[in-house]
Amino acid sequence: MNKYRHAFLIGLQSNLVYRWNFAVRGFFSMFHLAVVFILWGAAYTGASDIGGFSFGQTLTYFLVMLVLQFFVGAFNEDYQISEEIRNGLINQFLLKPINYFLYRFSIFLAARMVTGALVLIPLVCAMPLLHSYLSLPHDLWRLPLGLVAMAGSALIQFSIAYCFGMLTFWFLEIQGFVILSMAIESVLGGQMFPLDLLPGWIYRIAQFLPFYYQTYFPAAIFTGRIHEIGQVGQGLAVQLFWVVVLLGVNQLLWRRGLRRHTAVGG
Repeated sequence: MNKYRHAFLIGLQSNLVYRWNFAVRGFFSMFHLAVVFILWGAAYTGASDIGGFSFGQTLTYFLVMLVLQFFVGAFNEDYQISEEIRNGLINQFLLKPINYFLYRFSIFLAARMVTGALVLIPLVCAMPLLHSYLSLPHDLWRLPLGLVAMAGSALIQFSIAYCFGMLTFWFLEIQGFVILSMAIESVLGGQMFPLDLLPGWIYRIAQFLPFYYQTYFPAAIFTGRIHEIGQVGQGLAVQLFWVVVLLGVNQLLWRRGLRRHTAVGG
């Protein structure tokens, strides 16, 4: 594990070099939150609640969702893996006792620590304007279970990105797959609107898909959109199932991909 600790530290240092880029991205994300405030403010005009939730609860949901995306979102990992395969940089990992998945995951964790910490800066600056609208539940069990769900979400996010990166063994360009995945995630991951506003049968189907557990599930725990602790336990079980499945798919794609891979030179 010492190898991956060093990979994590190197990833931390390399991401800190671009800390201002992440900070600027965090500040611009506040504009996205402002658009959410305006659109949902218009939707709540003349209505005290939508789907059983007040405007403050809905705004809190989108704020938590925004922060979660910086803490667990896989932004460029699929393209980075793809580039290492296409350019032959992956060859060095075939000759050393290093697990490529753990190496890339260590760098992913380092990047998420930096982006997650930096997004808190604009959030603190905006808090004087937002605090009167925010509404968080006070159940003590939500914090530890939400953090567990965040860890599962990070694994799912990275595993899906890793899968798309592995497709480079078969396809020279993976951009189409990534864009399609992002479009599905934005809807079924709850980034466009809370999933509990969907018709009941669609929402129940979404609960069995991995996209539900990428960002919506921990956000719903933290903001009270999932009411019962029993529902959280069931969700964590399904999330664990998808983590195991995706890890298995990752290893399958890695082994099959290496059979097609040709390394030339030293």
